[in-house]
Amino acid sequence: MTLLPVEEALALVLEGLQPLEVEQVPVGEALGRVLAEDLAATLTQPPFDASAMDGYAVRAADIATLPATLDIVGEAAAGARFSGRVQPGQAVRIFTGAPVPEGADTIVIQEDTEEDGGTVQIKDAKPGRHIRPRGQDFEQGAVLLRQGTRLGARALMLATTMNHAELPVRRRPRVAILATGDELLPPGSELGPDQIVASGGYGVAAMVEAEGAEAIRLGIAPDDTESIATLARTGAGADILVTLGGASVGARDLVASALEALGLELIFSKLAMRPGKPVLYGRLGAQRVLGLPGNPVSVLVCAQVFLVPALRALLGRNEERGTATVAVLGEDLEQNGPREHYMRAVSAWHEDGQRVVVPLPSQDSALVAALASADCLIVREPNALALPEGARVKILPFAD
Repeated sequence: MTLLPVEEALALVLEGLQPLEVEQVPVGEALGRVLAEDLAATLTQPPFDASAMDGYAVRAADIATLPATLDIVGEAAAGARFSGRVQPGQAVRIFTGAPVPEGADTIVIQEDTEEDGGTVQIKDAKPGRHIRPRGQDFEQGAVLLRQGTRLGARALMLATTMNHAELPVRRRPRVAILATGDELLPPGSELGPDQIVASGGYGVAAMVEAEGAEAIRLGIAPDDTESIATLARTGAGADILVTLGGASVGARDLVASALEALGLELIFSKLAMRPGKPVLYGRLGAQRVLGLPGNPVSVLVCAQVFLVPALRALLGRNEERGTATVAVLGEDLEQNGPREHYMRAVSAWHEDGQRVVVPLPSQDSALVAALASADCLIVREPNALALPEGARVKILPFAD
C-alpha cells in the first residue's frame, strides 16, 4: 500500500482553512491573541518635544560661551508644562518627560549646572541635546502592528501607547481532545497491572493552549465504537476534533469506524512518516478531525507537524508552516528509510553563531523522558542519504 507523503498530507489538512471570525477584546485581556486587522496609531508619540533628562531648558544662543549664568523663570514637569516662553538670558528648570518650553532648544543636564538662588550657572553643554522631538517614536496614522501578529508583552505595550483600549482579534479555535483505549487511566489513578497513564491528551492540550487556542478535554473512551462516538458527539461544537489512539488497523482500532458512523468523510489514514504512520484526517460536517496514534511521543510529533499549522491557519498567524529552520550536524547521520523521519534532538548555539544539533541516542517512539529532553526535531526526507558531521539539516524547533 502506498503511504501518503507528509507534505501532501499537510496540504490536505490546510486545504480550505480560513481565519476565524473577528472579536473585540479589552487590551488587558489580549495576551496571546492574534490581531485580525492592521493597527494604526491614534496619536503622535511623543505628542510634543519632550525633555529626555532632568536639568534646565535653555536657548542654544545663550550657552554659546561657557560658563553662562541664566535667570530661572519657572519649572516644567511631566504633566505640568511651563506656559511661558524662554527669553534671552533665561532658563526653565525641567524634568524628564516634560514638554520643552517655547523658545528653548536645548536641555542642559543638572550635573553640568550649579544653581544659586534665582540663577543657574551652565558649566558644560552642547546645543540641541537631550530633547525627544515630537513624533520621534511614531506619527498618528502609522500602522505599527500587522494583522496576524501574536500579541505579547511588547506588542501590547505598543498597542496601549497607540491609545487602543480594545483590539480586534481572531476567535480562539476550539480543539476537542479525545483519548481512546481500555488501558488508559487519568494521572494519579491506581494503575492495574495492564494499565498506563493517559498522558498524550495533556501534551496536546498544552500545545493547543500555547498556540492561543482553547483545549476541550473530552476524556477517555474505552475501545468500543459506541463509547467513542458518544464522547465525540460532546465535542461537536469544536473546530477540530483530535483523537488519540485507535487510528491503526488492529481489531481495537475503532476510531475511523466510530466516526464514520457519525458521518466522517475520511480523507487519508496512513502516512509515510516516522513516528506517526497511523494518522487519519477527515471532516465531520464543518469540523476537522485529526486522528493521532496512541503513543505519546508520536502524538506530540504529529501534533507539531499537522495540528500547529492548522491552528495558525485558523488564527491567521503570519508564520507559514514555518518554524522549520536549518542547523549543523554535530555528528554523522546514517541514511534514512522510506518514511520521513522526525528525529528527536538537542541543539546548542556555538560561538560562531551556528546552531549545532545532535540526535538523541535512541529514537524509540515510546521514550517520553527522551522527548522532554529534546528541543527540536531533525527532519529527514524519505531515503535521504547519510550525512557527515558538519552537514546542514532542517530542524523543527519545539515552541517551548
